[in-house]
Amino acid sequence: MVSLALTVLRAAGLALVGLYAGGVLFVVIAPSVARLPGPAYVRYWQALNADHGRTMPPLLLTTVAILLVAAVISWRHGRLVFVLGAAAVILVVLTIVLTVAALEPLNQLANTWDPDRLPAGWDESRERWSRLHLVRTALALAAFACLITAQFLDRSHP
Repeated sequence: MVSLALTVLRAAGLALVGLYAGGVLFVVIAPSVARLPGPAYVRYWQALNADHGRTMPPLLLTTVAILLVAAVISWRHGRLVFVLGAAAVILVVLTIVLTVAALEPLNQLANTWDPDRLPAGWDESRERWSRLHLVRTALALAAFACLITAQFLDRSHP
């Protein structure tokens, strides 16, 4: 029964972290977005804020809960498997902290802008957001890598 629960939780955790990591990675690797003129970029940023503001909190909180339970259950599957699961939890939590503490204030600032009359220095906020988002993306990808590695190691050493 515990093994089945771990299998289901791992699959759900991998799917959710993969969805999240892929979503944040897309923003990094989409060169056309970075080349948008200021007004178009800010409209895009504001639209993304609205969508992510609705979907990310429940997605990430559910992900953390699933990963936490999976990490606890995996304790019996070896120290390395447990450590990788715990590391994934920590990395996802770090993405949440980074988002709330640093990225969300920039998002809220961007939401106040009129895209047709951008304030002086708006591009500095965009650059800061991009740098922070790159860190968030690296954390999310590292969490995904931890989960894949834990799954592989656990299957290789039952």
